Amino acid sequence: MTSKTRTQTAAKPAIRSTQNRPAITLELASALCPHGALADNLSRTFGLDAIDTAGIREATEEHLALASKQLPLSDKALEMHLQRIVGAYVSSAFGAGQFYSTKVTQARDLTMKLANEDRDEDRDGASGFESRAERARAFAAEMGLQAHALLTAAEGAVSAYAPLIGSDWKPYEAPSQAPSVSRGSATLQMSAFGG
Repeated sequence: MTSKTRTQTAAKPAIRSTQNRPAITLELASALCPHGALADNLSRTFGLDAIDTAGIREATEEHLALASKQLPLSDKALEMHLQRIVGAYVSSAFGAGQFYSTKVTQARDLTMKLANEDRDEDRDGASGFESRAERARAFAAEMGLQAHALLTAAEGAVSAYAPLIGSDWKPYEAPSQAPSVSRGSATLQMSAFGG
């Protein structure tokens, strides 16, 4: 019997590239999420509960202020913590805005198909049920209100950041190149941990 030699390739660790990904700002999230007037229109048109934007914003600001007072962190550690927390709020709103935009496009496409006189598909849903296009429009409206609510929370988080830290919030951007440490320095530093 002949034995086959298996070539094993060492798995290289995945390197995360942050250079290709732009920083997610509140402005980017705002461009994707419905503004207040559009959210009110969606609520009214689709018979959905209105979003309490003032309440959401105020609750978010209060939550961050109360939490920051209770955390036993140095000023720099609190800044880093809040940087991440506010970034998560903004990223969440951005993601919800992207999802909402996708659902509006899908609803628009399905609705445009209904207007096409030459198509062979059923025009309406089964008797007594919504059509696919109606369901898509209603779902897009719900996602729009959720995106607006998350944007409001992100605005509250960004607003709370400045008084707590003393500067405006900016999205975190990773340094372009990590500082290098010589092998000898790294060994010395690691020995400081004991063992």
